Amino acid sequence: MPVDWVHQFVTATADWLGVHTYEVRAPLALLLVAVACGALGSLVIGNRMAFFSDAMAHTAMAGVTLALLGLILAYNIRSTREADPHLWVLPLAMAAVGVTAGVVIAFLQEKTTLASDTVIGVFFAFALGLAGLLMPGLRGRINLDLEGILFGQLLFIDDVRLLILFVMAAVTLAVVGWKYNSFVFGSFNPVLAKSRGLSVRFNTYLFVALLALVVNLSIYAVGVLLINALLVVPAAAAANVSRNLRRMFWFTLFGCVGCSLVGYRISSGTVVAAGGLEIHPGPSGAVVMACVGWFFASLGVRAVRRRFFGAAVPCPHTSCSHVHGGGEYPHPH
Repeated sequence: MPVDWVHQFVTATADWLGVHTYEVRAPLALLLVAVACGALGSLVIGNRMAFFSDAMAHTAMAGVTLALLGLILAYNIRSTREADPHLWVLPLAMAAVGVTAGVVIAFLQEKTTLASDTVIGVFFAFALGLAGLLMPGLRGRINLDLEGILFGQLLFIDDVRLLILFVMAAVTLAVVGWKYNSFVFGSFNPVLAKSRGLSVRFNTYLFVALLALVVNLSIYAVGVLLINALLVVPAAAAANVSRNLRRMFWFTLFGCVGCSLVGYRISSGTVVAAGGLEIHPGPSGAVVMACVGWFFASLGVRAVRRRFFGAAVPCPHTSCSHVHGGGEYPHPH
């Protein structure tokens, strides 16, 4: 069984390094999330979907409540202990709800005259409203860790969720490698893309579904409130130092992975003393702060280039009509 393989790998690695198994699962899970978010980040920024990805994260709150409700009804669960053997279903149910919501949002954006942010705002409110409606009653039945949902439970990742994250990262890299040029071309000029035989609608729905999948499956590791930072901030930093979309993609990927590892290392090796208290930084928060630090550092790099080379680095997602980087990739808008 794949879960057994994951368990054996984690155990063998922990024995080899002389550490606890959670010290292997946590950074490995974070690395898988960073790879998936880094692969999508430049496309999210290029398509101006930062608010959309944030809505997908908050849709996970509705996904959690609907998944728990489904478990209770399907298995007649009366306590947390009875729910434990079935909790592996939760991330899959959350992903299904997220993908459905993302596709519906994209459909309404296409079929209505409302602005995109208006449609997203409606679903944003719907997701949080549904969670607020059902969650109090469910918490009386099952011990629901809201803090873990909001800020992640990276140090408590189990083998099942680690396997799910591995599959998620593999699928994300496969789809991005297969469709990256089509995603970029379709967002840059849909009419021209259609004339070249590309299915712009299919590519749009595929990207939305992939984004929703990554966001919802990563929630357990980094939390609802922080997942959007991994999608947006490294890509924004990469945009400051990139001359074309190819470089922006790779800078985003390596920046996201690097900031994740740096943030995790800071959280695991740092203790903050405040008023007689010893505060251990949370890993998810430390990762986000590392990403923000990288963003401000990129602003400094951009300013230095402007000062000494006489021109700003052309932003890969600034509105323009030409092709960046000597024809490597068209602008995504």
